Amino acid sequence: MLEQRDEQLSRGIFRLRPGEILGIVLFWAFLAALTATGRLLDPRIPELRPDISAALISLAFIEYSVWAAVTFPLVGLVNRMSVSQMPRPLRGVLLILLGLAVAVAVSLLLFIARGRLLPRPPGVAVGPGGRFSWYAVIFRGEFVGDLIVYCAVLGAAFARNYFLQSQTRLAETRRLQAETAQLHARLAESQLSALRAQLNPHFLFNTLNAISSLVEHDPRGVRRMIARLSELLRHTLDASTDQEIPLARELDLLERYLDIMRIRFADRLDVTIDAPNEVRATLVPNLILQPLVENAIQHGVAQVDGTGRIAVRAERRGDDVVLTVRDNGPGPAGATRDGGVGLRNTVARLEQLYGARQRFSLQPAKEGGAIAEVTLPFHVASAP
Repeated sequence: MLEQRDEQLSRGIFRLRPGEILGIVLFWAFLAALTATGRLLDPRIPELRPDISAALISLAFIEYSVWAAVTFPLVGLVNRMSVSQMPRPLRGVLLILLGLAVAVAVSLLLFIARGRLLPRPPGVAVGPGGRFSWYAVIFRGEFVGDLIVYCAVLGAAFARNYFLQSQTRLAETRRLQAETAQLHARLAESQLSALRAQLNPHFLFNTLNAISSLVEHDPRGVRRMIARLSELLRHTLDASTDQEIPLARELDLLERYLDIMRIRFADRLDVTIDAPNEVRATLVPNLILQPLVENAIQHGVAQVDGTGRIAVRAERRGDDVVLTVRDNGPGPAGATRDGGVGLRNTVARLEQLYGARQRFSLQPAKEGGAIAEVTLPFHVASAP
């Protein structure tokens, strides 16, 4: 049933629904009742005998029953013509000829009915079709009134067809828009997955490189680093489809990464994290802080002779949450610093997730070193 309906919609053929059929019947019945009432109350008729009153009522219902019967095939004809390959001028000529034929036929039928139900007025000749001459229908233009009714029905059929076609096109447009939005979402998800696929091996390579540098000097520390690395890898595998996680979870993962780096740099690494409880529930991109801190370590802590300091801060500013990572290294070369795969992928992920609602900057800090700042819309997970 649904497939047939879809086929009809795609072809522009709209069959009358039960509600429409009932509406058409009630419309013509209302006009019949209104016409019959008007005729019974017509002051030009001085006296109405019961038989004449019954005849007037019957004629009103006969007339509009005929038009109700004509309406249904006329609506179907308009539907068929709307999808036909026939030239429009030819369609117009055919509809005009059909209208003349229908108007004459209805007028003749009603004249015959009047002749049989009503008494013949004095001085009116009897014609071949009944008491009223059918010549008056054609040669005196008695069918013009019925032709006007035909045009009104035809116009209503065209209006209905145009309205349903507009609704169908609108529904199709909405469906295509929804499918396009889904495709964009899937594309963005695929791009984000590809970026994470690049980020995770990059992180793993750097961490394994750090571990290899301590194999001979600190075997116990290497074992601890491997344990922390396994925890991070387990998170990556378990939550590979989660593009956003609460900031509290992100900070917990960052601490595990920092445990590895503290073993590598021993007392040369000092990291402080400042994140008030009011911002810990906000959602942030998964593993957004790790590449920023890794960049600070590689270009900051690893480049200083003394203690390398990194300050991680999260704060809310209006409708945004701002994440900053500051180091005391030599600072970026020039205005900005290219952090390699980690930072490039971070910027790309931010653009995919938030578009114009995010900002990222990497600038020299006034006190020396560099400061990376990420601005995101503040939002939390919806209640289940």
